[in-house]
Amino acid sequence: MKILIVQDYLRSGGTERQSVLLANAFRTAGHPTTLLTFRPLGPLHSTLAPEVKHYALQSFDMRLDWFAPGLFKAVETITPDLILCMGRMANCYAFALRNLVQDRRPQTAVVATMRTGKALPYFFRRSLRAATHIVANSHEARATLSSSYGVSAEKISVIHNSLVFPAIAAPGSSATLRAKYGASATTKILLNVAMFRPEKNQRELIQLAAGIPPSTDWQLWLAGEGPARAACEKLAAELGLNERIRFLGFQRDPAPLYAAADIAVHASASESLSNFLIEAQAHGLPAVAYDAQGIGECFISGHTGWVIPRDDHLAFHAALAPLFQLSESARGELANTARSYARTTFDPARQVTAYLDLFARLNFRAQP
Repeated sequence: MKILIVQDYLRSGGTERQSVLLANAFRTAGHPTTLLTFRPLGPLHSTLAPEVKHYALQSFDMRLDWFAPGLFKAVETITPDLILCMGRMANCYAFALRNLVQDRRPQTAVVATMRTGKALPYFFRRSLRAATHIVANSHEARATLSSSYGVSAEKISVIHNSLVFPAIAAPGSSATLRAKYGASATTKILLNVAMFRPEKNQRELIQLAAGIPPSTDWQLWLAGEGPARAACEKLAAELGLNERIRFLGFQRDPAPLYAAADIAVHASASESLSNFLIEAQAHGLPAVAYDAQGIGECFISGHTGWVIPRDDHLAFHAALAPLFQLSESARGELANTARSYARTTFDPARQVTAYLDLFARLNFRAQP
């Protein structure tokens, strides 16, 4: 089966990491796979397996996520059996891609994806109606597709995000990393890994951290890059938290951060399923997160993670407080449960198989 994955740009986001993981896995499974992006290169370009073809539409980076010159010609050249649209921009084109293949290659399926909690623009909504099938990455996303956008439940499959990073760290590396950022063995490290975009809401995490009792030994590590980073750094300075909050920049592999941290914290209001939270669980971290679409599916709610009503600082602090006081045995038991849940529920081999099984069914139905 020839598979084409469409993505606007290989930025360092969760959807983009999933696109690369799937492209590499599909090719390893023996399916000729092309990853087509609108913009060339990107931070994750080097993580693509050499066997995966990368086709960029813009001859140089025009920094326009929506501009896809020659998209239809490229699809006709690639002649895929299935097209998987990943990310908002790609999904906005799914309607036009479906029309194209219906005229030229009616056996080609076009699969849209629902991976966001944001309101969907018109072209995305139109694509949902036209697509052969839709993959939602959480059960809540599937419910939203049905209740808010009128999509038939039979047209939607739920396939959770896959774990991207193995939960492995070199012996002794955690202590070294903690020392690098001025954290002692008793410092409680709160961790968030995400692009710095307004909707990721790192600003709220900084404000929440400012309310932690000053007698508590803590640090907040914020890993990632993006347009909102400068404003967050300014806020941390204004609150006098420069010695408590560390801005770690883009991490190609954040696994060592998970191994060194104590608690995962998350304040995004626009998720569908958080890659960061499921990775944190796979490393045994308890999590405290604002409520958003699919967040409750990232962990065992009330046991390995706690969902907090949005903007409720008191409830957020109330959930953090006992995690600061966990005994070693209680922490170990929680970590084992979290790791087991995440590594089973979000196992990459399981998710890739689910995609390929779905593609096979769609491809079989399309045969004359």
